[in-house]
Amino acid sequence: MNFLYFDPGLGAMIVQAVVAAAAGILLFSKNVMYKVKSFFGLVKEEKDTYDSIDVEEQDTDTHDKKN
Repeated sequence: MNFLYFDPGLGAMIVQAVVAAAAGILLFSKNVMYKVKSFFGLVKEEKDTYDSIDVEEQDTDTHDKKN
């Protein structure tokens, strides 16, 4: 009877392949579900407050007047 021998390198490679496949399937399915939801209009658009880089100008003379 022949027994299979798995050295630690092969075991680690198998574990890495399983984890990578699971992560790939998870990320791919989330992307597909987002596209399906956005096609049907079920995605809520949230206003991103950090998207704008507009800076309001402040009067610097008020600081000089206080001192």
